Amino acid sequence: MVEFVVVVPMLLLLLLGVLQVGLALHVRSTVTSAAAEGARAAALAGGDTRVARARIDDALSTSLASGVVESVSVTRVRRGGLDVVQVQVRARLPLVGLLGPAALLVRGHALVEDPA
Repeated sequence: MVEFVVVVPMLLLLLLGVLQVGLALHVRSTVTSAAAEGARAAALAGGDTRVARARIDDALSTSLASGVVESVSVTRVRRGGLDVVQVQVRARLPLVGLLGPAALLVRGHALVEDPA
């Protein structure tokens, strides 16, 4: 009986830690995917920043990551002589306790499609 009292709290703590890491990885993956999808949508011929924002909101609306996004910025930049759409999503990680990072910054890039 004493072993049970000692082992069960440790196992519960381990289980909660695994669930916490799984949730954080899910949020990171979902936000990364949404940023890349928004960049691709804005880079299409005729696409603009509103299209990217709508695509990001749509991608996040049905996931667990919908409530963690703090800000989204969509800009067009020039890199190496090429026009690129850059999407930056800032989110908070749903972590319990003081372990690990509290914020997540994700960037998505896509080459702008030539309308010609």
